Amino acid sequence: MIKITHIAVTGPASLRLTFSDGQAGEVDLSGLIARPGAMVEPLRDSAYFARVFLEEGAPTWPNGFDLAPWALHRDLGEQGRLKPAGQAA
Repeated sequence: MIKITHIAVTGPASLRLTFSDGQAGEVDLSGLIARPGAMVEPLRDSAYFARVFLEEGAPTWPNGFDLAPWALHRDLGEQGRLKPAGQAA
């Protein structure tokens, strides 16, 4: 099962993710957090967004909102945005 082993905030709504298979990529979540919903609303504040942490290999925020690592990996792969972790995204 794919998990995220390292996470870094790279912008007000973007994250650099390193996966357990050694692949890495940057994901822009601005479209997701622009949607209506009580769980994503706090993420619109860049200071709150930056409070992301890993819980069981998934990006998670203090309000309990999390993202599925396998889905992030799949989406980045389909977009051709995964590279070996040592290479620039």
